[in-house]
Amino acid sequence: MDKRWLKRAEPPQEQVEQLSQAINVNFCLSAILIQRGIEDFDTARKFFRPELSHLHDPFLMQDMEAAVARLRKAIEENERIMIYGDYDVDGTTAVSLVYNYLQNFYTNCEVYIPDRYAEGYGVSLAGIEWAEQSKCGLIIALDCGIKSSELVNIAKLKGIDFVICDHHLPDDNIPQAVAVLDPKRKDCHYPFKELSGCGIGFKLMQAYAQRFRDEQEVFHYLDLVAVSIASDIVPIVDENRVLTHFGLKKLNEDPGPGLKALKDIAVIKNDLDVSGIVFTLGPRINAAGRVAHARGAVELLTAKTVEEASALAEKINVKNDLRKQFDSDITEEAIAMIEGDLTLRSAKSTVLFKNTWHKGVIGIVAARCVEKYYRPTVILTESNNKITGSARSVVGFDLYNAILECSDLLEKFGGHKYAAGLTLDVQNLELFQRRFEEVVSSKITEDMLTPMIDIDMPLSFNVISPKFVNVLKQMAPFGPENPRPMFEANNVYVFNALSSFKDKHIRFLAGQDGSDNVFPVVGFDMIEHYDRLSKRDMFKMAFTVEENTFNGTTSIQLRIKDLKFL
Repeated sequence: MDKRWLKRAEPPQEQVEQLSQAINVNFCLSAILIQRGIEDFDTARKFFRPELSHLHDPFLMQDMEAAVARLRKAIEENERIMIYGDYDVDGTTAVSLVYNYLQNFYTNCEVYIPDRYAEGYGVSLAGIEWAEQSKCGLIIALDCGIKSSELVNIAKLKGIDFVICDHHLPDDNIPQAVAVLDPKRKDCHYPFKELSGCGIGFKLMQAYAQRFRDEQEVFHYLDLVAVSIASDIVPIVDENRVLTHFGLKKLNEDPGPGLKALKDIAVIKNDLDVSGIVFTLGPRINAAGRVAHARGAVELLTAKTVEEASALAEKINVKNDLRKQFDSDITEEAIAMIEGDLTLRSAKSTVLFKNTWHKGVIGIVAARCVEKYYRPTVILTESNNKITGSARSVVGFDLYNAILECSDLLEKFGGHKYAAGLTLDVQNLELFQRRFEEVVSSKITEDMLTPMIDIDMPLSFNVISPKFVNVLKQMAPFGPENPRPMFEANNVYVFNALSSFKDKHIRFLAGQDGSDNVFPVVGFDMIEHYDRLSKRDMFKMAFTVEENTFNGTTSIQLRIKDLKFL
């Protein structure tokens, strides 16, 4: 699939020179920093040297005073507290963080994760009934609850209070809970709006610790926060950058027993970064709730010893292998359905349904279909006599608003601009398929339907040096809104050693006209370019610069993201 290269505007030369002199880095990196809002010495120092003191005051969040007061009351009166969370990585890490922290000094609490299949996403009536049977006076809802007004009222009638910690977009109707912590509330003036669900749980515990205990205790659980931020794909800027920086440090140097066991079973030898979490730890934690019950993930993440955690990690790893098989099989079926139907192939959206597909992996399948066909995609299956599904979008297209325009056909829905979940009655399936395609067709542009590569800066091979790479590394953690810098190089050629591996990847030594430097290059899933490269034709390359460690030796490596022959 052809990709569109979008080159960012270069900042004024005078501004680049001033920053370059102020922080002693080359013009290319200074320009990239300015593109990302780092324009002077002070903002650069804060960017390159994050500190926990840079975290915002948790009491700036709307309702935080009420939330802390209610938690304090529960602890003083020895009320039973239910810690309730969603079944994905963000929800299970949030529940584990709050439970682990409270267990240090208050043990009259229990964990509740809804069953993906029997209860679905969010706060459930079954969960409230369980809280009533368990004589819980307070439910702390994590990564869910912002759309649970009716259920919060039902709980109130049963004498159960709610503190909601959510980061999803609220409706105009905010639940009448004791406290609703959500920076996306219109009346919330918290300075950072993009915390993960676990991040908001962390802020509640941080606020409690500031008032009644030692704030340092809460920082012990930043490894869980980093896993949630990476897995939930929230912007890694501002407060999330600080939390991720210190969370990765904890994860790599002294992880909790559960995360250590997961790292061991995944045979992770090098330090993890955000991408490493997304591809190793995140899927394993998610697998518990995808093919069984997510309480298995919480049991792992709240394990007290490495021995206990190792046995639980083994079980989760087995579930992850099963999840991968489901994922592969259903993706193949979905692609075959599209390829076998001319109307589906030419549509601007994809909406597929099969009642035997495993509910736990349809979100992954939707993402795989977006990768292949690059258009808004909804994958649906049957659960509890309803049709339920997951949706994924492409850059620039607001999926949430598109689904909102179909809301009269849905029983419930929720999510973000790029990912959402929905439930509808069987009789509305065809109507939804038609309506969704109409809405997408009327709003999406041809540019949105073409994968895009953002090019930060043109870069000569002569500029790439160990010092350059060292500064680049300090720009991490990379992720949404602070991606690894993408460069463009022209007049590149295969210098030597072109080879393929695993029948789909390529590697070679690359040279560039006018440059004395030669670098090893790797291109994943780029085997289709092998024949043309073997002819030694010139090309231009979109790439990132990274370090590669092999047999104890670390060297500079370029990773191709796309190439175009000249």
